[in-house]
Amino acid sequence: MTDLSQPNTPHVARTSSRETLNILLNPVGSAGDVHPLAGLGSALKARGHEVTVITNDYFRPLIENLGLGFVPMGSREEFEAVLHHPDAWHPRKALDLIFRTVIEKTLAQTVQTIQRLNQPGRTVVVGTSLALGARVAQDWLKVPTVSVHLAPSIFRSSYLMPRFSGLGFMGALPRFARNWMWRLIDALVVDKALAGPLNEYRATLGLPRVSRVLHGWWHSPLRVIGLFPPWFGPPQPDWPAQTVLTGFPMFDERELHGLAPEVEAFLAQGDAPLVFTPGSAMLQGEKFFAAAAMACSKLGRRGILLTRFAEQIPAQLPAGVRHFSYVPLSALLPRAAAMIYHGGIGTCAQALAAGVPHLITPMAHDQHDNAARIRRLGVGAELEMSRVTAASLSRALGALLADRGIPGRCREIAQRMTQEHPMERTCALIEAAAS
Repeated sequence: MTDLSQPNTPHVARTSSRETLNILLNPVGSAGDVHPLAGLGSALKARGHEVTVITNDYFRPLIENLGLGFVPMGSREEFEAVLHHPDAWHPRKALDLIFRTVIEKTLAQTVQTIQRLNQPGRTVVVGTSLALGARVAQDWLKVPTVSVHLAPSIFRSSYLMPRFSGLGFMGALPRFARNWMWRLIDALVVDKALAGPLNEYRATLGLPRVSRVLHGWWHSPLRVIGLFPPWFGPPQPDWPAQTVLTGFPMFDERELHGLAPEVEAFLAQGDAPLVFTPGSAMLQGEKFFAAAAMACSKLGRRGILLTRFAEQIPAQLPAGVRHFSYVPLSALLPRAAAMIYHGGIGTCAQALAAGVPHLITPMAHDQHDNAARIRRLGVGAELEMSRVTAASLSRALGALLADRGIPGRCREIAQRMTQEHPMERTCALIEAAAS
């Protein structure tokens, strides 16, 4: 595997001799999946390429505001229905829900769209972890395809185990038993949900059956890019050999939306606030926000509650606590006292870059693993979302803010991130995939 131990990688400029490419980006998931590829698309466009984003119509305004091509894959109503589903944040049921309601429904349409937009010799497809349609198109059309994974937990390993809810016991097993457990999980859970419909569709294209879908097949055999640095997710011996880590992409719409005047005014009125969010796609955050508001009152701290879904916010907020629909974290967090959030990788990266302490309240997906990595870095703490109350939150925040070692470690990591060039490296690898 490529040695990525040196974080300060030279700027990689696009050579003038390379032709303009037709790049198709296929992010599948919530804003946490779409934002990084939107930022990547903007960077690729700036390097002279034609860029089209294939994703749910919910994200049309963002993509078109960036001046990128857009092809809808699923309706806004379908996307919002998934957000409202109670299983969307369930640690074991979420994957099955997403496959049935999003991936399976758009599988054929995604392949047909890539077939229509493909310009042999010029096209490169870039898909996020759940872009299974893009992987089928790669197998069928032989179009160069790059898999982009946003978090280390996507990479299964029997060495340094990713942490998932309910699977903590695997860390105590010998390596051969971990390998056996991954096979059992695939047979009884993952392939049971995914492989049947996926192989039925592949058969219509004359493609062979695949198994262990989330173990090896979902990684492009051409190139896999991890959009995180090796100091956050060290590469393991059993990761795909074609993997390169480039760093956090750090896109959060700041170039489209600066700090609103009311946000700027609030920040100027007093001490650095605590910032709370359970995630951009979270529609079941009433208890979280109620606990957050009360914790701020208990601690005598100012607070900002972030969500686009205002119905989750308490009707009455304590003095010094405000709700805002959206604020670019790259502009807000350098002026915050701490970030309290669900553990999504995009928010995690912004908090690391801002050099602020983390309190992570994980629920599902990659969140438990990201929380474990933040704790190992010594820049934050963890409180399971199911245990969040005003009392538990205020205790955890009190201990976090009293830890005199955390600020220095936060500053060290933030400084390190200023020396990395993730977007340039990622763009160069995508360009190289066309060769």
